[in-house]
Amino acid sequence: MPLHPLAGLPAPASLLIDPAALEAAYYSKKPDPSNPAELVSFGTSGHRGTPLDGTFTETHILAITQAICEYRAAQGITGPLYLGKDSHGASAAAERTAIEVLAANGVHTIIAEKDGITPTPVISHAILTYNDGRTSGLADGIVITPSHNPPADGGFKYNPPNGGPADTDITGWVQKRANELIAGGLAGVKRASTRDTIEARDLIMPYVRDLGSVIDMEVLRGLRIGVDPLGGASLHYWRPIAELYRLELKVVNTTQDPRFAFMTVDHDGKIRMDCSSPYAMASLVGLRDSFDIAFGNDPDADRHGIVTPFGLMNPNHYLAVAIDYLLTNRPEWSADAAVGKTLVSSAIIDKVVASHGRKLMEVPVGFKWFAPGLYDGSVCFGGEESAGASFLRRNGKVWTTDKDGLILGLLAAEITAKTAKHPGEHYERLAERFGWSFYTRIDAPATPEQKERLKKLTPESVTATEIAGDAITAKMTKAPGNGAPIGGLKVETANAWFAARPSGTENICKLYAESFVSDTHLTRVVADAQALLG
Repeated sequence: MPLHPLAGLPAPASLLIDPAALEAAYYSKKPDPSNPAELVSFGTSGHRGTPLDGTFTETHILAITQAICEYRAAQGITGPLYLGKDSHGASAAAERTAIEVLAANGVHTIIAEKDGITPTPVISHAILTYNDGRTSGLADGIVITPSHNPPADGGFKYNPPNGGPADTDITGWVQKRANELIAGGLAGVKRASTRDTIEARDLIMPYVRDLGSVIDMEVLRGLRIGVDPLGGASLHYWRPIAELYRLELKVVNTTQDPRFAFMTVDHDGKIRMDCSSPYAMASLVGLRDSFDIAFGNDPDADRHGIVTPFGLMNPNHYLAVAIDYLLTNRPEWSADAAVGKTLVSSAIIDKVVASHGRKLMEVPVGFKWFAPGLYDGSVCFGGEESAGASFLRRNGKVWTTDKDGLILGLLAAEITAKTAKHPGEHYERLAERFGWSFYTRIDAPATPEQKERLKKLTPESVTATEIAGDAITAKMTKAPGNGAPIGGLKVETANAWFAARPSGTENICKLYAESFVSDTHLTRVVADAQALLG
């Protein structure tokens, strides 16, 4: 996809949404039950859509919330439900809708005080903290967020009592029931105007005070740290963190605006709060010489973007550095705990993990695959190529089972303070040891039908015997770490690999490729992959 002329430049007024029109569409548009594109659909991170085209509306949220209430009742989940939202324009309206249904179903719901916004990892942390030591009356949660997606988008995801993203068996049940409710004209949905079961609570300080159990906060003092929340949910967490731990930390952007007018434009000409994109992160990258280390988060703070004096780190590079550092500096972690990665993450991670004598667990895209292992400690680190990760506390116990962009940023600061080298320098050392990676991800527009065809590919679909001059050594449609379908195809050679899969959240298909030979070789890998896929 060619680079848009506005990429990396301040967003012009022509790209800004009208928040009032977005909210009006949320209430006025009604999905067509006969149109699959307008029904509830849980991708890798919950249901997503936009009010403007009728795919994220009051009807959707009424149905999904009622389905969640019925699911938790059937499962005997009787503890509080932690409800969080991010700063997207549709999130507040969706929260109001969800509260009506939760109250009518008698669910004790805990929300942030002062109508606050809440990071995804804070909801996971709160669920796990509440459930610790309990065998009944367990808590669960909902997070209203489309993650880093454009300002007009909305998202809604459920986290069961293990604190992580709901697995496919749960989301499949909720999706089916929600669509039944929509087809029935919402006749089975309960609504209440009272808020007797809704409790506003400080969700900031319990998380902030606990950070020392996962990050060595003491060593960060004296380090010049820069943070850009990208107008998101982490904004009101950084000052308490800086004050409690006495850090020299500066938030470079304190604006919250549902239009995200302060953003620089992403690679494709859209406003997208993607902290792994050098175009979306151009403002913080421009300040890199002002800090020893800097980082940004997306609107629900489950992703991280690490900025060193070298610039914005490739997410794969930082995952490799983080894993190498943690396996060296967390002596209380069990030697049997595996390291988790998505199968479209860089193969340099495989080499780093093997060098530490650790087991690698390679899974499909989606953080839900790491949640059980992080929960019971059998996985010490789980990371995605899209800049999402979490890891265990310093004592080897669970911290969060959802992605936590705050601790990944703070870990970059710990690495810098403790080793006197920033993560970019550490990656250079790893590359010199294990080989230089040439990696790309290409997004191409795709219809729902094209996405479905890609999902149905099989190893037998690949008749070629080589890629970029190298013999094919593996063809897979299931992840080696857990045998789960990857929703696409991955092909490997001795020197490279490619993977293709449809996006779970946008109408695009994604092609990932990596070479350990050269950039020219990577170009050949991509060309051969595109020819093979047709």
